Order: sequence, then C-alpha cells, then structure tokens
Amino acid sequence: MPEILEHRLMQEFPCYYDLHIPDGDEPKPLIIAMHGYGGDKKSMMRMAKRINENDYVIASVQGPHQHLVMPTKESPQLGYGFGWVTNFKSEDSVVLHHRLVREIIDAAVKSGSVDRNRIFLLGFSQSVGINFRFAFTHGDLVRGVIGICGGIPGDWGITDKYQAGAVDVLYIATERDEYYTPVRMRQNAEELKLRARSGRTRVFRCRPRSSERVLFPDQRMAVAA
Repeated sequence: MPEILEHRLMQEFPCYYDLHIPDGDEPKPLIIAMHGYGGDKKSMMRMAKRINENDYVIASVQGPHQHLVMPTKESPQLGYGFGWVTNFKSEDSVVLHHRLVREIIDAAVKSGSVDRNRIFLLGFSQSVGINFRFAFTHGDLVRGVIGICGGIPGDWGITDKYQAGAVDVLYIATERDEYYTPVRMRQNAEELKLRARSGRTRVFRCRPRSSERVLFPDQRMAVAA
C-alpha cells in the first residue's frame, strides 16, 4: 500500500507591529507588548500606553496566526483575531516568535530610540508562556518580563535549556480567572523563582478582561527598575 509522507515547505509572510515613540532625543526603555489569544496589536497598544506613554518606546506585536471571529448578537460583524501558538508542531511557532522579537529589538536599537539595557516583554494570557521561553533562553537581550494571567513553558521543569539569574519577573493574576486560577498562578510563580533574577507575584480581585484597570502601578515599577 502506498505510504503517505508529510512534506514541509518554507514560505515567507509579513508580521505586523505598531510602534509608539515618545518625544525626546534620549534613548528610552522598550516595552514589547503581546496580546492574548484572539487579540490584536491595537488592543494591546491601548493597554501598554496606559502604563506610561511618555517615557517608554512601545512595540505592540500582532500574533502571526490569524482566525475568524464569528458574528454574535453583541458584535454582528464578522471579525478576526490572532494567536501565537497551537499544539500542532508548536516548536515552529516558538522559532517564529523568537525571530520576530529579535528583529524588533535589533531594529529598535539601530534606530537609536531605545536603551539597549532596558528592554522588557509584556504579555497577556497566551503570549506569557512563549515570552518566558524567549526571556529565559535569551537573557542577554531582555531585562525583565511582565506576565499577566498566563502560564509557564510546558517543559519548564524537565529541561535545563533555560537560563537562570538573568531576568526579573513580575507575575500578575486575578482571583476570578477560570483558566489561570490563583492556585495555579502561585505554583507557577514558585517555579519561576527557581530561575528568575528576582520575582514578584500580585493577585487582584477582578476578571482577566478587566485586569488592566488595576495593574498599572506595579507594571510601572517593574519597567522603571
């Protein structure tokens, strides 16, 4: 019986991010902000600018994997959303994410608008785990990570490929998150402490979709360090 063989083709397609550069000539810290599953670069830029739009360069990145969002009674128009990774050959998505972050960092540093020693990753939900993968693999490229309502890499406890002592972490949870419960997030926080240079965990009384209303004082402290 003939055998069915899987083949792999490499194709190039564009990835998008919005860039906010405040006034002033001096190099500033860079926040690379990434939305959760179903989000987009515009929604994450709104959130990131509420942290501080005057003193930080913000790159809001859009996930490369797009999908349709079907109409509902509340939103009757056909919409779209974006994501970062699925469980089908997830290693390909990780490579793409890492390459994208590196290219954004390189472009920002070459432009002269960014302080090379103050680069931070900000992620919500799905992007949190993949940001941790980048930060603890390339600790020489980022100073810290802010993770909001998201997980840690699935191989965190079974591999030694992640670096230790290079990255600061602010890990944020909400009490009413059905996916990333406070118990689960606190367990993740303990795991992160094993490799983070420093770590802080905060749990807020709100739902994940409204969490940005209360998180900004802590995020400001994290990126100002």
